[in-house]
Amino acid sequence: MSVDRNLSGSGPHRIDPMKRFTYKLISGWAQLGPKFLPFADVATADVALSRLLRLSLFQVSVGMALVLLVGTLNRVMIVELHVPATVVAMMIALPLLYAPFRALIGFKSDTHRSELGWRRVPYIWMGSMIQFGGLALMPFALLVLSGGGNASHWPVWVGWLGAGIAFLLVGAGLHTTQTAGLALTTDLVPVESHARVVGLMCVMLLLGTIVSAIVFGAALAEFSPARLVQVIQASAVVTLMLNGIALWKQETRNPARYSRMKAKPPLGFKQAWKLHMDNDGARARLTAIALGTLAFSMQDVLIEPYGGQVLGMSVGQTTWLTAALAGGGLAGFTLASYVLNKGADPARMATNGAMVGIPAFAAIIFASSNQSIALFSFGTLLVGFGAGLFSHGNLTLTMNRAPKEQTGLALGAWGAVQATAAGIAVAAGGIMRDAVSAMAARGTFGPALAGPAIGYTMVYVIEIALLFATVIVMTSLCLTRVASSRQALYEGHQSL
Repeated sequence: MSVDRNLSGSGPHRIDPMKRFTYKLISGWAQLGPKFLPFADVATADVALSRLLRLSLFQVSVGMALVLLVGTLNRVMIVELHVPATVVAMMIALPLLYAPFRALIGFKSDTHRSELGWRRVPYIWMGSMIQFGGLALMPFALLVLSGGGNASHWPVWVGWLGAGIAFLLVGAGLHTTQTAGLALTTDLVPVESHARVVGLMCVMLLLGTIVSAIVFGAALAEFSPARLVQVIQASAVVTLMLNGIALWKQETRNPARYSRMKAKPPLGFKQAWKLHMDNDGARARLTAIALGTLAFSMQDVLIEPYGGQVLGMSVGQTTWLTAALAGGGLAGFTLASYVLNKGADPARMATNGAMVGIPAFAAIIFASSNQSIALFSFGTLLVGFGAGLFSHGNLTLTMNRAPKEQTGLALGAWGAVQATAAGIAVAAGGIMRDAVSAMAARGTFGPALAGPAIGYTMVYVIEIALLFATVIVMTSLCLTRVASSRQALYEGHQSL
């Protein structure tokens, strides 16, 4: 007799109504997990949820490093340490020099020769150690660079050199760790679980960013050089701990792979890159990633200044804009994970994300003429939402289409294009805004366009144009894939 019949039956096996209610409550609660808890259904038959959550800790360390470089140290160097803003911009841009090498790192992890048969673990650990070294060196280099305290007797070039090496090491470490980590994630889970795993990794990156920003802000509320050293070096230790826990017993040892690679050496990087670029719309996909990332990233340093300078928002109000942007991104990741898990096309998801961004930026532009903070906030939320859909769709598409032996190369190419485009976009957005505003102040565009909004508006208009270009490229990619599917279906019928 089944449990359900026992619960509802009669006679000696009948269970009282209270126990029946308790059973139904527990059953309903158990079903809530996969249905409503974010990414609770990401586990597979071979990879438990706890294992995937542990692996995703490398994304937390990456988010922590990004907050430290772009947010906390940006402010501390300029305000507390009195380092010129130009020098700060140069230091923050240094990690981007390593971004194009992510494709090479991914390729090396694909073809790494190890007696143990490991491919990804050595690169995750190497990236962690490089990042640890950069963070350990950084606070002392910054103190020398600022000329404060006992560091004032050192030549200025020592500070420049030390800070440059520290920032470059942190950038090289986080790019290496993230590339190999995403490749290992792809190795572990089947294709049908890629969408959910991508959502998990994106959310953990966002979580690491938010938590780190709160912790760094609280720790440096009362600033002192000694406290700065403690915070940065604590970040170095936490990075090593998180990444060590993340990679522990994740990659299966496979010595047979080493024997096969000795018998048949893999292709060189140039040949492997050519093979990858000729595979299944890789060129169009990377072009779309570059265009879309440029479009969504040019406004990163302009959102809060726009709210304050154009709409007269307070510092507290503009701070919430960053939260709205992050909240929209989280909503986009969550929705994309849910829809893609149902079998939707990730290329169409990325296309929809770019299309959402067009009215989002239009709303931000119109907010200045209406002086509407509500419209501006809604537009900011929508920008984050569209960026979440776009990023999730493209990363899932890259993971799905990566050849089995070129996973690292494919994800490295994605990371290289995405990170490089984001860095260029942030710099271009600020430069363009300043240049157009200066021209408007001189009356170049006439008295009607002499206000502070014109510089920002020009950047947002360019972002809309880039999003239209992104939609065109992604649409051609979708049509190409549909045509290929129809051709394969036709050939299948012909063979029957």
